[in-house]
Amino acid sequence: MHKDSPDLGSIEEDALKAFKSVRARLFGIAYRMLGSAADAEDLVQDVWLRWQTTDRSVVLDAGAFLATITVRLAINEAQSARSRHETYVGSWLPEPVDTSEDPYLGAERGEALEFAVLLLLEKLSATERAAYVLREAFDYPYQQIAEILQITEANLRQHVSRARKHIADGRRASVDLTEQRRLLGAFIAAAQKGDLAALEELFAADIVSNADGGGIVRAARAPVEGRERVAKFITAVAPHFWKGVEVEFIEANGQPAALIVRDGSAVALAMIDATAEGIAQILWVMRPSKLMGVSRLLQGPRALL
Repeated sequence: MHKDSPDLGSIEEDALKAFKSVRARLFGIAYRMLGSAADAEDLVQDVWLRWQTTDRSVVLDAGAFLATITVRLAINEAQSARSRHETYVGSWLPEPVDTSEDPYLGAERGEALEFAVLLLLEKLSATERAAYVLREAFDYPYQQIAEILQITEANLRQHVSRARKHIADGRRASVDLTEQRRLLGAFIAAAQKGDLAALEELFAADIVSNADGGGIVRAARAPVEGRERVAKFITAVAPHFWKGVEVEFIEANGQPAALIVRDGSAVALAMIDATAEGIAQILWVMRPSKLMGVSRLLQGPRALL
């Protein structure tokens, strides 16, 4: 409903209120699509600018309209990001986000937040990724997702089915969060000591260690694979890597994580993916720009080892 003589200030206030009410969800969609909190923030800001110049008198559902803009911009950005990732120096990993209180991810489900899932989503087409995120993380109806993606509902269901199969095929059953937390603590303790035998005991036979330094900080540029190779590699770098650091256990992307701090600054974030066979994957985020979000946690109470 519109007044006969609408007040401009009131209209702008209504526009801001409508945007704020769904902003967390828009960020959650964009982050899952891009794997970058910084890029997601920029994209949501772009959505806000577009919303300000939109003829809102013809918009029936502000939330649906804003989600549509977000998804379409994210698809374009994801397509260009893929080519950048192909020329990235070393392994590319997502930018971790603090989910200890889930203040801005807008997740109705934790789906598509874990690093292992975000990495698998990277291998899908941007449209398949959007279909999976909207359906599995935010429970959008098929009909609405089809309208957003401008495809038929039958085609959409195929996209979602392929994405689900890809995720299922790429992941083994993970242990629960309590066991992940225990294994992460045991891994950090063994790594700090350079205890080769303890590390090998914790690892699955086909473990993979991936590090993202972005060519800016020193990190292994190729994945290290296999129980013995990973254990020997971590033992070899232990005297240098762990010297003068403290470790704070936090929650990032809905998972237990170890924030490694030197002289008050975060220098790395370590996360694991564990199965019944042991730790199957270690993910090290070391590029400074990707640690900015979790570094804010250092301003609060510390729980250091």
